[in-house]
Amino acid sequence: MFRSFLFLVFICASSVGFNQELTDYVNPFIGTGGHGHTYPGASVPFGMIQLSPDTRLDGWDGCGGYHYSDSVIYGFSHTHLSGTGVSDYGDLLIMPFTGEDQWENGSAEKNQTGYGSEFSHFIESAYPGYYSVHLSKHNIGAELTSTNRCGFHKYAYPQGKNRKLIIDLEHRDKLLDSDLMFLNDSTLVGKRVSEAWATNQHFYFTIKLSEAPVSRSFKKNKQGKATKLILDFGNTSPFLFIKVGISFVDINGAKKSGH
Repeated sequence: MFRSFLFLVFICASSVGFNQELTDYVNPFIGTGGHGHTYPGASVPFGMIQLSPDTRLDGWDGCGGYHYSDSVIYGFSHTHLSGTGVSDYGDLLIMPFTGEDQWENGSAEKNQTGYGSEFSHFIESAYPGYYSVHLSKHNIGAELTSTNRCGFHKYAYPQGKNRKLIIDLEHRDKLLDSDLMFLNDSTLVGKRVSEAWATNQHFYFTIKLSEAPVSRSFKKNKQGKATKLILDFGNTSPFLFIKVGISFVDINGAKKSGH
């Protein structure tokens, strides 16, 4: 019996190949259609970051933030639930764009306006710890990866276009409290307190930009709290890199995560 078991193990190992990485067999898009409620973005086992595109803003099939039948990406947020059937997270949406400033994602106007962008599955890929897509509306290439507590963005903008970025803390869940401020010319910190499945969910973050923006515009609520921010980086380079550290405790924890 033991010899038979060893023979079976040998046959299985031979069919896979000793030099073959098992992660090569992982397809992050499994479960993103139907009623799977999963997301395809970048994460690591037991990590706090689930950096993934958001295509579905509400509804039962939008619990993971992404549905394979959709054709518009509204941005990339840093936390997602998988397979829950109940909606929450979607914290800290970041979206690159070009052209006129757009404060809304465009869903209310059926994506005729706004910073959201159409995309195609033909120019989209994902494997464990990595996600990429082409945002056709803005002609921007996006690449995402993550560690346990950090998310990394790389955006490739078209030549000659001003590189713009929106940070939207109003994305998805009801926003209870927020903060967003610059520590220096290329580092931001903030918080997002929201209500969905969790009635008082705290999320803290630090954002490190590869360069300082040439202009910045805040949107604030009636209480004077910043809820959105548009940054313009000019057109001197086609690339923009972003590093995001997060914490569910406080900003100091987010700073440590981002080191």
